[in-house]
Amino acid sequence: MARLTSFPAFHKVAGRIVLIVGPGSAAAAKVRLLSETEARLRVVAEAPGAELLADAERAGAELIHEPFAPQHLEGAVLAFAATEDEAADRGIAEAARAARVPVNVVDRPDLCDFITPALVNRAPLAVAIGTEGAAPVLARHLRAKIEASLAPELGRLASLAENLRATVARVLPGGEARRRFWAALFDGPVAARALAGDAAGARAEAIRMMAAEPDVAGFVWLVGAGPGAIDLLTLRAQRILQEADVIVHDSLVPSEVIAMGRRDAERISVGKRKGRHEATQAEICDILVREARAGRRIVRLKSGDPMVFGRAGEEMAALAAAGIPHEIVPGVTAAFAAAASAKAPLTLRGVSSSLVFATGHDLDGRTLPDWAGLALGGATVAVYMGRSVAGAVAERLVEAGLSPSTPVAAVENASRADETILTGTLRDLPALAERGDVTGPVLILIGRALAESEHVAASPLAPEAARNTAAA
Repeated sequence: MARLTSFPAFHKVAGRIVLIVGPGSAAAAKVRLLSETEARLRVVAEAPGAELLADAERAGAELIHEPFAPQHLEGAVLAFAATEDEAADRGIAEAARAARVPVNVVDRPDLCDFITPALVNRAPLAVAIGTEGAAPVLARHLRAKIEASLAPELGRLASLAENLRATVARVLPGGEARRRFWAALFDGPVAARALAGDAAGARAEAIRMMAAEPDVAGFVWLVGAGPGAIDLLTLRAQRILQEADVIVHDSLVPSEVIAMGRRDAERISVGKRKGRHEATQAEICDILVREARAGRRIVRLKSGDPMVFGRAGEEMAALAAAGIPHEIVPGVTAAFAAAASAKAPLTLRGVSSSLVFATGHDLDGRTLPDWAGLALGGATVAVYMGRSVAGAVAERLVEAGLSPSTPVAAVENASRADETILTGTLRDLPALAERGDVTGPVLILIGRALAESEHVAASPLAPEAARNTAAA
């Protein structure tokens, strides 16, 4: 993960002096920005323009009609150099540093002690977006999107929380009970009333919640993290990750998804890959039961969808036997992500009206599994964990009567930045197991519906020479 060169922080400026130096539009913009705070604004400009004069008057700023001098920094907690003249701004910055006053120089990040973010104001709630001076226009674009997504009334909810804080501290014990109270307050009937402008009703509902028995019971969510792309994680999964005390995750779940959890949540890796197991399934079940009995809220984070080859059934049984309440949060399964990447329809009117999820290891024995019969009948088959047994899958299906020319797509790391799409036919599939360049998780799609795939940038499953030899 890339590291920031600046640490975001909020300066306390209420009742304190903030100095702005400059005569033109850059200084006026800073006056407008700072007027959204309770700071005392001091503006220094020898010949202020009309825009600055108007904005300074509206903000109630102290306007000093003279050239900048170091004494103007007296009592200031922040300074803004906005003369739009490099030499003058540099001089102001040097004077501010000598006076130990943090300074921002407009459009000159190399001279800044701090960067001014794009600000979304829902006082007392504030959202600041910064790019460390690299792309301020991008920050403004993001600000516009966030402005549109945050209700103007959101500040009412923050104000209610501020007014309740002392009462909550007195009534509720610290720790988990208090944290869960706040989580429920911000995502329930109290929030709905506050956002609707019913401050009295919101407060009454909050008091009723405080009087109720604190909810400190353990709970487990079995959450699908999707195929890998962060933006394919569901909104529900994102929200629940912020509620979890413990995140128990598989090795295929991207670190960026795990990082969406609370910073203070404990992370437990129980990753299982082919040939290497960090924890047995029984140990994973024991972890979930143990943590829930300790009153913790656990997210069991699985790649794809927990109900599709995710062994969720075993974990649900263990939780039910222990009397642990739990919930399933579905995710985008790899078959859907692979089909989307390959632009391959999984069902197609008049060609394939059924879809089968299977694993290649179903063919370990000599008895043809039921899904193979469905493939012969025209179903599209999505084979999970089938790379190492691709040859056996192809051999058995051809032996059973499926045409060697049946279209096949194999997608490695579906939906991720390092995704690879390989296409060919059933006769090409054995080559997949021999490819040393395919090391990630692979989803194999087999069926006549794939013939209607749109053209995508794909590589052949087998080299041309091997394909021609096999066809001969």
